[in-house]
Amino acid sequence: MLTGPTFDKLITLNLAGMARALAEQRESPAYTELPFEDRLGLLVDREATERENRRLERYLKAARLRVAASVEDVDFRAPRGLDRSVVLELASARWVAAHQQVLLTGPTGVGKTYLACALAAAAIRAGHTALYVRVPRLLTEIGTARADGRLARLLAAWARIEVLVLDDFALQPLTDAQAADLLEVIEDRAGLRSTIVTSQLPVALWHEGLGEPTVADAICDRLLAGAHRIELSGASLRRTTETRA
Repeated sequence: MLTGPTFDKLITLNLAGMARALAEQRESPAYTELPFEDRLGLLVDREATERENRRLERYLKAARLRVAASVEDVDFRAPRGLDRSVVLELASARWVAAHQQVLLTGPTGVGKTYLACALAAAAIRAGHTALYVRVPRLLTEIGTARADGRLARLLAAWARIEVLVLDDFALQPLTDAQAADLLEVIEDRAGLRSTIVTSQLPVALWHEGLGEPTVADAICDRLLAGAHRIELSGASLRRTTETRA
């Protein structure tokens, strides 16, 4: 077997995982006991695994999640109104395929951002793209992009993201112009993509902080349609952590 040329061709064909697995098989006598089909299957599995790991690393980096969170590490012991069965169902990412929203509300420190990032990471593991952005920063980016002529490209890029995490939604009242800009982002996603929203304000109070009433109606209508709502409560987990420390 001309392993050198074969190895080089695998690298040329961008099959580095198979090449590494082939080298390992050549170095281990145990593989000689396996039928050809089994050894080939192991090579293919190795290539698939390495490609998936690279995709996951690339998507997680592009998502710029605020915290490296995972559903497996979510603390269900703290009394904050978090239902394990609901979170595990959302972790399946079926809501992403259905183009639905997840709305996380509650006081500061109860874990809204962590849970949002954990659900986004779960969606990435399921093959979807994601992006985290704080709403104040999003509005600033829109203003900058409008000034230098990039707005259309920026909005188009956001519209392609399958899970957009909008953190600190309605943190402070928006001007009419800011609300109109936010509506453009949300309108591009309605029925086509999924959005995770975190807010310290209860959903019932969102409307009054979203600028002109007609625009506020449109924003709330698109976010609430088919949304999974999780209302967290309780003391700040940050203070609990500090006390234990």
